[in-house]
Amino acid sequence: MQIQRAALISVAAAMAAGTAWWVSTLGAANAAGPAAAASANDSGGPVATVPGMPPVADRSNLYSETGPGHMSPATKGALERVYVPNHSGNTVSVIDPATLKVIDTYKVGINPQHVVPSYDLKTLWVANNAEGRKDGSMTPIDPLTGKPGTAIKVDDPYNVYWTPDGASAIVVAESLKRLDFRDPHTLALQYSIATPSCGGINHADFSIDGRFAIFTCEFDGAITKIDLQKRSVLGTLKLSKYFDRADILALLAKPGKKPAKVPDPNQSGQEICTTKGMPQDVRASPDGKTFFVADMMVDGVHVIDGDSFKQIGFIATGVGAHGIYPSRDGKSLYVANRGSNKIHGTPGGEGSVSVIDFASRKVLKTWPIPGGGSPDMGNVSADGKYLWLSGRYDDVVYRIETTSGAVDKIKVGREPHGLTVWPQPGRYSLGHTGNLR
Repeated sequence: MQIQRAALISVAAAMAAGTAWWVSTLGAANAAGPAAAASANDSGGPVATVPGMPPVADRSNLYSETGPGHMSPATKGALERVYVPNHSGNTVSVIDPATLKVIDTYKVGINPQHVVPSYDLKTLWVANNAEGRKDGSMTPIDPLTGKPGTAIKVDDPYNVYWTPDGASAIVVAESLKRLDFRDPHTLALQYSIATPSCGGINHADFSIDGRFAIFTCEFDGAITKIDLQKRSVLGTLKLSKYFDRADILALLAKPGKKPAKVPDPNQSGQEICTTKGMPQDVRASPDGKTFFVADMMVDGVHVIDGDSFKQIGFIATGVGAHGIYPSRDGKSLYVANRGSNKIHGTPGGEGSVSVIDFASRKVLKTWPIPGGGSPDMGNVSADGKYLWLSGRYDDVVYRIETTSGAVDKIKVGREPHGLTVWPQPGRYSLGHTGNLR
């Protein structure tokens, strides 16, 4: 995240644009292509994927190939390590998970944000977006040695994903409001998709058939849907924890500045929050029909129907909901609650991890970080026993036991962000810190 935004919603600006702030701006393009494919994929047979994409092994669980034991031959010989980008230190810390010790630290580019496994699982890319500068880069790491190679200059690589057919890297140029599609090996630019209505575009996940992706728009309180085949924006949807309360949405749409909390118009003694959301990480449900979007300003997870692109739920989790990761059996979703609603928080916050049951969409348990903390981004160990997360404001990494919630802490560099655990099970990577399928 590169800039701070005002906490209160700019309702007047939204009205001037001709739409209330929560309203979807889906275009007519959404009526064709992906919708037709969705109907075909509801038939119960094999999922009709985009050309070049590996087949879906289990249409009821797109995470079926990421369970323990499903290691790709491409990861043979990879060192078992945790790679931690230290955003303010311009370094990567390398942790040996067997000893819980930092065994190496090296310089990378300016402001490393995420460590991203390549589509073919043979390279780890450090996305150095050089906030406010023009010298962004991506540094390759060889997982066989754990050592970095020569960085490649890339415009504003806040995050990186890969098209489901592996033909392109998708470099998320957050400050430029743009998705740059690049050669997956050389990073030479192929083409771009502008996303002018998606301020703070940063995290994403993909439909089960690879036809579209949903990206979060952090600074606009929204998500945007991208048609990957037509290379176009299908629409943008504003999110709200009050999505099913027309009375509250009408109140929020009224012109004028509002305090952070106002009385609930229909529930005596209750208050509503007027603060616009800040969506962060996003992950698909096992059947690929819904998407779960963490929101650090409203302390929970929005639930979106992917095909209709409508909000259908909201799940309260904890303060500063941020990173979200499926369990290795595909039954649960771990939500890292960063412990603060501020972009630049302080150490020792109300950090925790909530466990959501995919099937019921209920929070099963919440594990607080002992002594406070700031769990942010990471992933699950190959055997599913541990959730590894960076402690953004505490300069540590957390290893969280996935049955008891017990926490170990490892000191790393300044402001650790999107760490990756490697190797991970799966056939191919779609990006971020290890969105494998």
